[in-house]
Amino acid sequence: MSGKADTICAIATPPGRGGVGVIRLSGPESFAIAEHLAGSLPPVRVAALRKFRDASGRVIDEGLILGFAAPASFTGEDVVEMHAHGSPVVLELLMTACVDRGARRAGPGEFSQRAFLNDRMDLTQAEAVADLIAAGTEKAARAARRSLDGEFSAHVDELGEALVDLRVWIEAALDFPDEDVDFLADGQVLARTDGLIERLEQLLARADSGRLLNNGVRIAIIGPPNAGKSSLLNALARRDSAIVTATPGTTRDVLRETISIAGLTVTLADTAGLRETRDRIEAEGVKRARREMQAADLIFWVVDSAADQAQPPPGLPASVPLFRIHNKIDLSGLPARRRGREVWLSAATGDGLALLEQQVAAELGLSETSGGEFSARQRHVDQLAAALECVRRGRDELAASGSGELLAEELRAAASALAEITGTMSADELLGRIFSGFCIGK
Repeated sequence: MSGKADTICAIATPPGRGGVGVIRLSGPESFAIAEHLAGSLPPVRVAALRKFRDASGRVIDEGLILGFAAPASFTGEDVVEMHAHGSPVVLELLMTACVDRGARRAGPGEFSQRAFLNDRMDLTQAEAVADLIAAGTEKAARAARRSLDGEFSAHVDELGEALVDLRVWIEAALDFPDEDVDFLADGQVLARTDGLIERLEQLLARADSGRLLNNGVRIAIIGPPNAGKSSLLNALARRDSAIVTATPGTTRDVLRETISIAGLTVTLADTAGLRETRDRIEAEGVKRARREMQAADLIFWVVDSAADQAQPPPGLPASVPLFRIHNKIDLSGLPARRRGREVWLSAATGDGLALLEQQVAAELGLSETSGGEFSARQRHVDQLAAALECVRRGRDELAASGSGELLAEELRAAASALAEITGTMSADELLGRIFSGFCIGK
């Protein structure tokens, strides 16, 4: 991608045939290039019907043309959109005509990157553009819209200002040690630091929920043979995806189904029963099941409720929440219920499935009725966690030794971590990684 003031062009609609296709131009020569193609341009922000011609004057197509003058445009530059028929051939001819007149084909995310560089949006808002396009559920789309509107950025900025304010307070106390009041010893700084820690923890939890909304959740269904793992997958998916038999070892490979729980995209992975076996194919299935556990966000350990003394296998990732699913209550006569991360249900009858879904939503900080989430990414979670760790470390130093200098330095590092989230302080390499994942034309 280039940061130069050249003019870029791209097809802004998805690949394939459609009723309408959009060509977007952005840069200082956008109006001049569009005028060559359309003959004349309407006033800005007014759509008009025009014939689009190539360099030799031949008509390529007829459609609408619409211009936006800098800085009141998506990118902050002069922008023109040409709405033609959605034929890939027609759109490519228009693209070639734009390039012949001096435009350059845009790279992935280059329009959004220019919007960021021209202060039309911060980095979290720019990322929310891609999240909104890729949203797989209504809740994910609404969360991305909130981030695009600046809700996440506002929380980050407020915390950043609070960190700076506290740092100024501390440095003032260090600069004027002869004052009658010892600001560092009167408890105010410690109390304010504790307040910042609490706010960072809350925002980190919301960002992690937003990350899950954005990325979806992977759940590995594991357990001994014949515990009803495949039946549970079928019940949650509301269709017969997995083969269910009374013969142990039926499931040999990982079978995946994508469902929605509390507006969240969830990928379920039904795995082979965990046991020692001499069957080479089944052993490979067990090996893959263990791999699936390592990559999961949640693990369902399924056992027979009539004989649920079985314990989870060794080697489970300690950081992944484990749900114990007591299945087959239709045979054991136990009632459907939930207790923490334990749920009693029947995959065969569906009794208790709603309790499991409710517990998953609660574990992930989501619910069907909650509506205040915003989209976030792993890098946002990482930076918030880094900021939180800095403030905690500074707080501990102050409590242990009364060292205001160390707390002030940790607050500075925390503020820098937050600035990375919105792009106030961002390396070019980081920007390149972020925008390279966008679609062309956005």
